[in-house]
Amino acid sequence: MAHPPKPAPRGLPTHKQVLDFIAASDVPAGKREIARAFGLHGAEKIALKALLRDMADEGLIDSAPGRAFHQMGGVPRVTVLRVVDVGDDGQPWGVPESWHADTPAPRLRIKERSRKGALGVGDRLLARTEELGKGWIAHPLKSLARGEELMLGVLREEGGKLWLIGIDKKDRRDFPVSDAGQAQPGDLVLAEKSGRPPRLTARVTRVLGDPFAPRSFSMIAIHKLGIPTEFSPETLEEAPRVARQPLGEGREDLRHMPIVAIDPVDARDHDDAVWAAPDDDPKNEGGWRALVAIADVSFYVRPGTAVDKDARRRGNSVYFPDQVVPMLPEILSADVCSLKSGEDRAALVCHLQIGKSGTIKTFRFARAVVRIAANIAYEAAQEAISLSGTGAAGPVPADIVDNALTPLWACWRALDAARTRRAPLELDLPERRVVLDEKGRIMSVAPRERLDAHRLIEEFMIAANVAAALALEKKKAPVMYRVHEPPAREKLVALKEYLKTFGVEFALGQVIAPRTFNHVLERVGESDFRPQIMEQVLRTQTQAYYAPGNHGHFGLALASYAHFTSPIRRYADLVVHRSLVAALGLGPGGLTEDEAGTMERIGESISMLERRAMEAERDTIDRYVAAYLSEKVGDVVDARITGVQAFGFFATVEGIGGDGLVPARDLGREYFRYDESAKALVGDETGLAYASGMKLQLRLAEANPVSGALRFELPEGGGAGGRPPHGAPKRQIKHRGRPSNVRHQGRKR
Repeated sequence: MAHPPKPAPRGLPTHKQVLDFIAASDVPAGKREIARAFGLHGAEKIALKALLRDMADEGLIDSAPGRAFHQMGGVPRVTVLRVVDVGDDGQPWGVPESWHADTPAPRLRIKERSRKGALGVGDRLLARTEELGKGWIAHPLKSLARGEELMLGVLREEGGKLWLIGIDKKDRRDFPVSDAGQAQPGDLVLAEKSGRPPRLTARVTRVLGDPFAPRSFSMIAIHKLGIPTEFSPETLEEAPRVARQPLGEGREDLRHMPIVAIDPVDARDHDDAVWAAPDDDPKNEGGWRALVAIADVSFYVRPGTAVDKDARRRGNSVYFPDQVVPMLPEILSADVCSLKSGEDRAALVCHLQIGKSGTIKTFRFARAVVRIAANIAYEAAQEAISLSGTGAAGPVPADIVDNALTPLWACWRALDAARTRRAPLELDLPERRVVLDEKGRIMSVAPRERLDAHRLIEEFMIAANVAAALALEKKKAPVMYRVHEPPAREKLVALKEYLKTFGVEFALGQVIAPRTFNHVLERVGESDFRPQIMEQVLRTQTQAYYAPGNHGHFGLALASYAHFTSPIRRYADLVVHRSLVAALGLGPGGLTEDEAGTMERIGESISMLERRAMEAERDTIDRYVAAYLSEKVGDVVDARITGVQAFGFFATVEGIGGDGLVPARDLGREYFRYDESAKALVGDETGLAYASGMKLQLRLAEANPVSGALRFELPEGGGAGGRPPHGAPKRQIKHRGRPSNVRHQGRKR
């Protein structure tokens, strides 16, 4: 294997040249290889050693076994792997044993040379790695002494033996416990798995307590995904000190303005506040002046400090029904930085001039001191506006309604008109809200109501985010864009085939824009399968991410978009604040040259951490839903099919959520075939089809709060010779190709 072409010797390489060489090298790149590639000799090699040490200290590179280097956050060319999973097909998967990046460790498919001495969970090996497409492959070089793999689960006693039941829906095996220590049946535990399939055993290493105790559901997600919950001692010492610093000179004094913060009723922190008034500029007749005030986190959290390092390691706050894991220490996130009414607060404000038609005409950013007039819940703001002018007393003082809410609503109508013309993607997928009492017990699970108050704040935030991106572009300053690229063609083809099963046409030759999908939903109307179509349209979209390169925001139909409005809970917004501070000369806390040079790496890291947080929040909601439904086991519930596979179909409880399986083996004695193109199970005798979007009644057979998994049965009993649900529609499915045969076996979950 050869190295990349050697650059002409020009003294020491730059940081970027070293990173580019390491990334392109076909062999492990150590100091010797780097020196040879750049033609360094004598004293230059000594200087190279110091340069590499500095790059390691800055977090740009890390060392791998054999003294080779790799980019921090990347996988070394040669590294030690620990086997963490072996699939049913015998395929082993591993993760780098020493992973120092701020992102979750990647999983590598281990390419074994033979089945003799097959790898098992806990095995360790030295391997050469390579990236193929979007995944990594490892080629074993040498077996190493065995290690152990930790697993989170609940102990269950059966037949006089203890078994470890995994908390993950994907865990399809129970493991015999070789040593339970002090743990008792029903305890949530961390355990070490060892051995090779099928003789894996578990040894309890830590008892976490009752899995049904308050905050346990979120702690399961935290442990499972490795979300840090403890701040470093340096951060805990530093945070109170920086919180005490004065607000500084040169800030605009906006304390006289009736700026209000409108947030969820259970908000833990307050990043943003808004104000609007009719514009008295004759050049903007009928237009508006508006202000979006955002917590000035960059003033308190400076680059390279202990608080900053912890914040970057977390990437964002993680919100659960029972607790929040904040990006910043509570003295900053919930106190000094939070925009609380009646308190002087440091803010970075976006002044906007909005035209009569809702377009942004001008914008300006400044540091300011604000005193929020009121913190108002969305529901209270909505009720106050509804009662305005009726003479009835509302939940918000009249002067706040007249001087703050009424002009905000009028300005929002202009912004909303501009949004309608822009035609962003409109997917009204309800968010589930779990309400707990003071003891952490579940009171209700229901879709979160979507109000005009939510839409108002969303449009003001979008306007400020656009202005932030444009302001930085104008200054040719670094931007951490929020990127949402158009859907890939293969996903559009899949959507076309899916829509065809509902009789909805979708032309691939047209220019694809957000309004394209909106028109599809308009044609669907309020049909029963509308929610399923919306979910499929959502799956067709690419996943948004953070990056310093601008590729637009497809979903919002915007050419330039950055996240500016939530620096208390998102590191991306803090980076944008720092760039604005530096580019506009607004004082201390601006973006440093080192940060500017590593924007791509920062973007990759916080994008991965965002996905981790979303998974943790989603899994925790699923566990709460399963716990709520566990009291309804045996009941017949209204459900909707959300997905169909050869082994059965998945369904969700209408109005509540949660996914559960109806195995194909439980559909009765009739022979069902799987039509892949239609995503349906079709009965040979009756022609009855179980297809995505179909509404039906199912009996809730099982609800596992620990894993969040549900299992359903047909009301008549299914596998005991029962028939399909009475009144279930016989959907006409046009077969394309040879369908998969489905007998009475189901996949074990």
